[in-house]
Amino acid sequence: MTATLKTISPVDGRVYVERPLETADGIDHALDFAKTAQAAWAALPLVTRCETLGKAVDAFVAKSADIAAEITWQMGRPIRHAPGEIRGFDERARYMLAVAPEALAAVLPSDKPGFQRQIKRVPLGVIAVVAPWNYPYLTAVNAVLPALIAGNAVVLKHSHQTPLCAERFLEAFASADVPAGVFQYLHLSHGDTARLMRDPRVAGVCFTGSVSGGRAVAAATSAGFATSGLELGGKDPAYVRADANLAHAIDTVTDGAFFNAGQSCCGIKRVYVAASRYEEFVAGVVDLTNKYRLGSPLDPETTIGPMVRTAAADSVRAQVSDALARGARQLVDETRFAASATGTPYLAPQVLVGVDHTMAIMREETFGPAVGIMKVSSDDEAIRLMNDSEFGLTAAIFSTDAARAEALGDALETGTVFLNRCDYLDPALAWTGVKNSGRGCTLSRVGFEQLTRPKSYHFKVSI
Repeated sequence: MTATLKTISPVDGRVYVERPLETADGIDHALDFAKTAQAAWAALPLVTRCETLGKAVDAFVAKSADIAAEITWQMGRPIRHAPGEIRGFDERARYMLAVAPEALAAVLPSDKPGFQRQIKRVPLGVIAVVAPWNYPYLTAVNAVLPALIAGNAVVLKHSHQTPLCAERFLEAFASADVPAGVFQYLHLSHGDTARLMRDPRVAGVCFTGSVSGGRAVAAATSAGFATSGLELGGKDPAYVRADANLAHAIDTVTDGAFFNAGQSCCGIKRVYVAASRYEEFVAGVVDLTNKYRLGSPLDPETTIGPMVRTAAADSVRAQVSDALARGARQLVDETRFAASATGTPYLAPQVLVGVDHTMAIMREETFGPAVGIMKVSSDDEAIRLMNDSEFGLTAAIFSTDAARAEALGDALETGTVFLNRCDYLDPALAWTGVKNSGRGCTLSRVGFEQLTRPKSYHFKVSI
């Protein structure tokens, strides 16, 4: 009997998608096919690959309305917000196509009489991409598209929560006549995903997910020589300085905490506020949070939808309850949000004060709509608390003093420092984390380095 995956929609709890899981023979066939197809794909000129992939992006964007609706049904993002993912996909894809000729150009050392020397960037071979459900296209495109641009073949394993995303990728690539085998997807069990990553035909693995998942990737690839890029968890902080534009900080931090029901690795989860602005800031965040509308993500008036599943919502409920038991206070009355109910994935957004770093809510990843706020007396205290974490993905500073913010940013243990914004990936900048937030890099011209290897040419032409 063939094993299947079942996608339970958080919208109404029904089975939205059901697909058979790939067999061992199917995995072997896919990898052999990818290895063969990759050689021919890599032999094509870069401009030809980019033109073909540009047509695939066009085909994908043309289906925006259908794809957005599928996102809502699969993982619960409000339909008013889901189209933004396709716009973000388009922005990142176009940027990577545009920067590729520069990023992949040969490096030419200084002239040496009688010699021709260069370093070329050549593809690794077959890349396995393991993508999550929370931003199913934005996370996947970061690896899938540059890997293909660089001349690799890609095998995508998407989350069981968002399997249609893998199928939409293939549909777009096929419509643009990307050669068969260059891009494939596999619906796999956890065990077979590990088997895929261990296979010697796989030259690199790009993984986005939990810290425990990253450890599993490291274990799976340790027997061979596959590279691995890991984008893992976050507990991202924001610091609101005394000189901040408070209205802007309130609006931006609140959105950074609760967009996508807080299910973002780089969402704001802990906030440190200068003592002189603390009361006003907290009042503003609570007032804005109370204006959110929790409900069916199919309703265009909904601004915060369900979490991906009840178990995920229960995990956030447990962190909040633990904090309250340790002396924290919750400032949002859940009864204002009629859809919020125990035993469902519908969870009201919550703002906590009286928190400290002994509480899980300020230390462990909170993948949901809850945020803790603390008062600080100085920049030094804020930096110490921001760095007091096993994670280091992004950190946001709100201030009108850019020079001071840069100096503070230099002291932060993080992959990205934001000033007066948060929870955003600029495709021109390297996306990377430190500590338990991962290793490696995607986006920007630097991101191509993880998907290629340097190959040196040392020619003596005068003999």
